Amino acid sequence: MEHAGAGEVSAREAVTIRFPSDLLAQAKQLKKDKESFNELVIKALEQEVRRRKAMIAHQSILARRNKIKARTGIQPEATALIQSLREGEERRD
Repeated sequence: MEHAGAGEVSAREAVTIRFPSDLLAQAKQLKKDKESFNELVIKALEQEVRRRKAMIAHQSILARRNKIKARTGIQPEATALIQSLREGEERRD
């Protein structure tokens, strides 16, 4: 089965990677018995790509949050208002 993420199948491309010897030895020790080293590297790379995409998304959210905060200021705490509405105060039913 070839990996492309999210269950997709894609063509593979051969590349040469030079790993530090100690990292390579650790990876080989930690891989599962039936798992190939290639599968281990693919899984690790897929995980790193997902992590980096998540970091980009997180940074985008923070930037948008700061932009809104600069435009509207800090919003007041809404907990007390929500509780009073739930308890029937100021209800408009």
